[in-house]
Amino acid sequence: MKHNIAIIGAGMAGITAARTLLKAGHRVEVFEKSHGAGGRMSTRDTVFGSFDHGAQYFTVRDPRFSLALQTVPGTDKVCRPWSANAVRVLDPLGHVFEAARPSREAHFVATPGMNGLVRHWAAPLGEHLNTNIQVQRLERNAKGLWTLHGIDTHDHQDSAWAHSGFDRVILAVPSVQAQQLLRNSAKALGKSAVFKDIESVEVAPCWTLMLAFPQASQPGLPHLGPQWNAARSTHHRVAWLARESSKPGRGRIERWTVQASAIWSQEHLEDSAERVQAKLLRAFSELTGIRAEPSHADVHLWRYAQTMQPLEQHYLFDKKLGLGTCGDWHIGHRVEDAFVSGLELALAIA
Repeated sequence: MKHNIAIIGAGMAGITAARTLLKAGHRVEVFEKSHGAGGRMSTRDTVFGSFDHGAQYFTVRDPRFSLALQTVPGTDKVCRPWSANAVRVLDPLGHVFEAARPSREAHFVATPGMNGLVRHWAAPLGEHLNTNIQVQRLERNAKGLWTLHGIDTHDHQDSAWAHSGFDRVILAVPSVQAQQLLRNSAKALGKSAVFKDIESVEVAPCWTLMLAFPQASQPGLPHLGPQWNAARSTHHRVAWLARESSKPGRGRIERWTVQASAIWSQEHLEDSAERVQAKLLRAFSELTGIRAEPSHADVHLWRYAQTMQPLEQHYLFDKKLGLGTCGDWHIGHRVEDAFVSGLELALAIA
């Protein structure tokens, strides 16, 4: 039996599920609230170059993920190894007190930005990838068919929107957003208890700072500050720093991405962007010794960035309702966790 399936969310989990179901012959429509596929494998483009302000790189441990990377046409041109193996560990003053041991595990980035992999895999969906659609509520009729209700944010009009006729629905969104959508759709769920354990999932926020120093790209001055390309930090404000320009296919202009610690991000969750930017820029200067004024500085808040306590189930699926959830938060926080979750839910449906 061929299903008509709606997938809400176009990150790694949602696109993996969509590709798998499409290949099995099902009809698939993907709905994404932003302007393109990627999710937290996200890239911010600026006049100075791009920033991977979400996931910084990915690893490959699951053989099914490895097989997909090797066999999907064109993927070998999108994914490149990156020397994140040379990561340093810094104390609060920026001193390297530990050099991470060389890892046998390869680290990869997508090109031209981290969203490149998901967007490449989403290409076969064509017009069935619907962007700028924010689904807010689900409704199910007497025949068991689902209708999605929400808003169309094209041209910032926020007009009411609905799409009906689905016999299966997949929520491939962060756990908090899945919970909200399920609460808004309580009438359609009836007495289903399949999704009650989502409340046990804990996800931390993350403030991200993006900096560009084009003056450092002049001849004879290859880069500013430290000689490493990536570092973890014990500074109370900063957990991770990466030199974006060290990644393959990213351009030469000196650019840095700084990700705040989970605890600090939570404490400053409702701070203004200006205040967060000033505090993180000061911490960046302390850690790197770079005192130059950046030509570009911006921040982004990920409210649901890193899974601290996963669901420990690869996916959820209520067969009677035809409703399921997938995403990295079911298993962990890695890119391949999202892939595995989306794949296994799709196989369960297919």
